[in-house]
Amino acid sequence: MQRIHVICEGQTEEMFVNEVMGGYFESRGIYLQPALLGKPGHKGGNVQFQRVLRDVQLRLLGDTSAYCTTFLDFYGLPENFPGKAEALLQNDLNTKSQTICTVFSKQLKEHLGANAVRRFIPHIQFYEFEGLLFSNPQKLANESGHAELQQDLQKIRHQFETPEHINNDPNTAPSKRIQALIREYDKVIYGSLIALDIGLEEMRSECALFNSWISRLLALSDNDI
Repeated sequence: MQRIHVICEGQTEEMFVNEVMGGYFESRGIYLQPALLGKPGHKGGNVQFQRVLRDVQLRLLGDTSAYCTTFLDFYGLPENFPGKAEALLQNDLNTKSQTICTVFSKQLKEHLGANAVRRFIPHIQFYEFEGLLFSNPQKLANESGHAELQQDLQKIRHQFETPEHINNDPNTAPSKRIQALIREYDKVIYGSLIALDIGLEEMRSECALFNSWISRLLALSDNDI
């Protein structure tokens, strides 16, 4: 069984990998091993490049029979994170993603070497985890206990080409939009519950960049290192 270390920005992403992605991948011959960014016991966040570098180095150089990927939100990345400034200059979402992932991987290669980094698959979620929840506004409303907000959440979704296009802004990012309607929304408590109800397949059909990441990981089941 192929193993993939998944470096997660926070507890919600870690739970998502365990509870939503884990069984889906295991049935296809891939074992996902998520871990929070940083030292054990840390809650995640503070996505500085040096912290990510240390974690990637630990996985790639300490476990040479496995792959490694990241599950980080673009919205929360510091401005000096490799590739973010260049990505912000782009208008097209696909180009933004390609830009930051290319620069990010290049920086890792300079520190860790090309041989190790060939087992690394970068993923930066646009614009944050909550964007995935807009794949199905009805289930987002129902699972959060606010079925009456379905139309409001659907209206937000209809303003954008895909859930991954919802703004990268302190006031209008996906999580901020949810919290404006559902004051008690807590991503750790509600995030995975809503995601489980929506399901991985619907998220893949609605979110092209997310789907591309999932597809690349699934393709590793046929590869040998």
